[in-house]
Amino acid sequence: MKIYTKTGDKGQTSLIGGNRVYKSDLRIESYGTIDELNSWLGLLVEYLPKDHKEEVKQIQQLLFAIGAMLASKSTEQKRPFTVIQKEDVEALEKNIDYYENLLPSMTHFILPGGSKASAQTHIARCVCRRAERIIVQLSSLEHVDLLLLAFINRLSDYLFCLARAFSHWEGSEEIKWIPNK
Repeated sequence: MKIYTKTGDKGQTSLIGGNRVYKSDLRIESYGTIDELNSWLGLLVEYLPKDHKEEVKQIQQLLFAIGAMLASKSTEQKRPFTVIQKEDVEALEKNIDYYENLLPSMTHFILPGGSKASAQTHIARCVCRRAERIIVQLSSLEHVDLLLLAFINRLSDYLFCLARAFSHWEGSEEIKWIPNK
């Protein structure tokens, strides 16, 4: 399979099923942002303790499926890939609860940073929020699976907790936001 096809040289691309759309289409923007998020998670896996790598790799698999869901305009089309299930959202919630129990209670807002891994996790969280905003825009025009939206919303919460966990694991102090400074 060739990497280049030359079919996108005039600013259009194909969705799953063959529909041609401009590369500026919200659907393309949404799955492109999911791809960007997945790339950030690929970097974060390298920082994770061994016993936490699999949870992020599983999220990467789901993000790839989400990208494929978003690349498919028809909700009726048979998909040869996984779709987001309620259990996927619940798994994120379970991991969030784990990290919240591991970490000290928050008594203040924190700024991104504290360590390289924590800062990069905050970048991934922000990319996740951007993806969510784009997908919400898309959902105002076309059908988008509500579980997909719930998963992406929960994923940004998970990434926030993971960023805090990196600071904890590395012994870095969280940077408190100080109002009026």
